[in-house]
Amino acid sequence: MTEAWDSRYHRQMLVEGFGREGQRRLAAARVGLVGCGALGSVIAGHLVRAGVGHLRIIDRDFLEFNNLQRQMLYTEADVTDRLPKAVAAARHLRAANSEVTVEPVVGNVDPFSIVAFAEGRDLLVDGTDNFSTRFLVNDLSVSRGLPWVYGGVIMSSGMTMTFVPGEGPCLRCVFPEIPPPGSTPTCDTVGVLNTAVGVVGSLEANEVLKLIVEPEARNRGLLTIDLRSLVFESVDIARDPDCPACGRRLFPFLEAREEETAVSLCGRDAVQIVPRPGGSVHLDQLRARLEAVGEVRANPYLVEVDVEGKTITVFPDGRAIIKGTDDISVGRVLYSRYVGQ
Repeated sequence: MTEAWDSRYHRQMLVEGFGREGQRRLAAARVGLVGCGALGSVIAGHLVRAGVGHLRIIDRDFLEFNNLQRQMLYTEADVTDRLPKAVAAARHLRAANSEVTVEPVVGNVDPFSIVAFAEGRDLLVDGTDNFSTRFLVNDLSVSRGLPWVYGGVIMSSGMTMTFVPGEGPCLRCVFPEIPPPGSTPTCDTVGVLNTAVGVVGSLEANEVLKLIVEPEARNRGLLTIDLRSLVFESVDIARDPDCPACGRRLFPFLEAREEETAVSLCGRDAVQIVPRPGGSVHLDQLRARLEAVGEVRANPYLVEVDVEGKTITVFPDGRAIIKGTDDISVGRVLYSRYVGQ
């Protein structure tokens, strides 16, 4: 604990329940952040500035201008450079605190990647925007005994809850099933205030700090907020003995083993194609091939081409986001035609 280290975290260590021992625990912690968009960028900024020792970030997406209204880490230059969110986040976070190890992972969160991503993590924190990924994280949490912090936000409201396996409910005690498509609003249909993102992301980051430094002080209920009406409520949630995950020990999201997946990205007018695990793409070769069919943009992290009225963005792991359609069959055809099998 150098003099500079002491100076950086001095005001944090003055807080009751934290102190120098709390700062040591934080420096030794290894946290996994799933998603680094709106919530994730707020969470990451707080954790890195607070001095978490090692932060691993996974995110599948690249930056667009509409992200900048609520995704606090990023700049217009990041969008112009077509940077993946995880890469841009790591750059800004390292500039804010060079003592923290920030490990970016540009990739999709699926049953294959989540296990490797969580390896060596003390806990996970939710920066995602969809329930299928959260249910996957919950399956991993319950099966491996790994704590995690959930959060979600829409319009001017949001919610968060902290889960510690064996010490209360899990996410599926709260939400037994994924809401049917179209049954819940999204940020693309009803909007979201960046202030709501800031509050919920800050609450999630605070829960991470408590899990590391003072776990008995953690949030044990479902905390909901509404910034428009300024109502904050905490609802006690009991563990469900018949819960599919923590009750019956069924983990369908973690045990799914599709060889290839294709999903329509809600509100994005885009389809994501994820090839079978273990594949890779040589971006320079792909760029040279695609220059014959359309306008190509590229950097070390992706290749992007405009073709047939669509924009195809391909990542080194072979994953692609095809913008301009929400039809999965169209996405698969374009992927096969321009990227390959």
